[in-house]
Amino acid sequence: MKKALAVISFGTTHPDARQSIARIERALCEAMPDCDFYRAFTSSVVRSRIAAAEGLKVPGPDELMEQLSAAGYDEVCCQSLHVMPGLEYEKMYRELIPFRGRFRCFTLGQPLLASPEDCRAVCEGLLISLPDCAPEEAYVYMGHGTEHFANAVYSEMENQFRALGAERVYVGTVEGFPGLDYVRSRLRRRQVRRVTLAPLMIVAGDHAKNDLAGDGPDSWKSILVRDGYEVEADLRGLGEVPAVQAQFAAHCLSGKPL
Repeated sequence: MKKALAVISFGTTHPDARQSIARIERALCEAMPDCDFYRAFTSSVVRSRIAAAEGLKVPGPDELMEQLSAAGYDEVCCQSLHVMPGLEYEKMYRELIPFRGRFRCFTLGQPLLASPEDCRAVCEGLLISLPDCAPEEAYVYMGHGTEHFANAVYSEMENQFRALGAERVYVGTVEGFPGLDYVRSRLRRRQVRRVTLAPLMIVAGDHAKNDLAGDGPDSWKSILVRDGYEVEADLRGLGEVPAVQAQFAAHCLSGKPL
C-alpha cells in the first residue's frame, strides 16, 4: 500500500525563509515515517516566481493530487501549514475536494490555530523561548491579518498571552485587527521604552523583512523608532519553534477524512 504525506503551505519566494517550512516538514516526516513526502504551495504567484528565479517547480495542491493519483497512491495525508482556517486554507480545501474519490484514504490536518486550545498551546510554546520582559520592555508579534472572520485568532492569541501572565506580549496584524495603532496605544499605556518585534507567521519572509523590520519609513520598526522606542527584531518564523512543529505533527496525526 502506497502512502503519501502532502504538506501544503502558502509558500515564500525567500529561500532562507523556506527553512522554517522545511523544519516543520521534517517534524511531520518523523511523525509519519511510513509516508512518502511531497510539498505543495497554495500561492500561484509564489510558485511562478520561484520557477522563474530558481528554476524550481513547486506544484499547487490540485497539481500534486493529480500526480499522486497517477502514481497509484492509496492513502494521502494532507497537512496544511496555514496559520488559521482563513481564505488561503479555504482555497486549498476547494482544490482538494474534487480528489475525494481518488484515494482509499484521504485526510486533512487542521491549520496551526484552529481552536482556543491551539492558541493556548502555541502561546505556551512561544513563551518558553522568550526572555522575561522588564517593566519598560515589550515583545510585539506581527501577524498577517485577513478580512476573513478567522482573523479573530489574533485577539485570541493576545488574550491567551494575558491568561498565561505575559502582560507585555502584544499581537498586531498587517492587514486586519488589531493593527499597529492598537499596539502603539498599549505600549504608551504601559510606558514601554524598548520593543522587540517578531513575525507571527510561519516564515520570516517579505512581510517580516520589510513591513515589520525594514528600513522603509512605513515599517513597524521605523514607526516605533520615530515614536521614541528602542527597537530590535527577532526574525524567526514560527516554523523555527519546536512547539509549533509539534502542533502541526499532532494535527496531521489526527487528520479528518476529506
